[in-house]
Amino acid sequence: MNNDLKNILSNSNKDIDNQQLMDYLSHHISPADSHQLEENMADDAFMNDAVEGLQEFRPTKDLQLYVNQINNDLQKQITKNKKRKEKRKIKDQPYTYFAIILILLLLVICYVVLKRNNLQKSGVNKTAAAQNTTQVIKGY
Repeated sequence: MNNDLKNILSNSNKDIDNQQLMDYLSHHISPADSHQLEENMADDAFMNDAVEGLQEFRPTKDLQLYVNQINNDLQKQITKNKKRKEKRKIKDQPYTYFAIILILLLLVICYVVLKRNNLQKSGVNKTAAAQNTTQVIKGY
């Protein structure tokens, strides 16, 4: 069989031998191996569904085309998803990080300066008010 057909389930389950599965579907397997594969199918629902789905395609030529098409579509979908994930990642932009840190630092400095200025004004206002009250009291 074609080597591309061995990739049908390459990353899904390590217990499934893809070549044995394809040989089973094309009836090129010994009865003992066939019986062993059927026992494995009884234990594994995924493998059972895969074999049942592939058995629905009777012409062997079409089966190979479908498997190739499924593998190609799967590879396209995987690469598309990887590209989408790469686009979502925050890329290294040192100038952006520098600008954000600089803005935050300036905001903190402005806050501290305004807070000190406000405290100094309120201190001057309190002393002026205290002097005014003492002058008013003395004037009476």
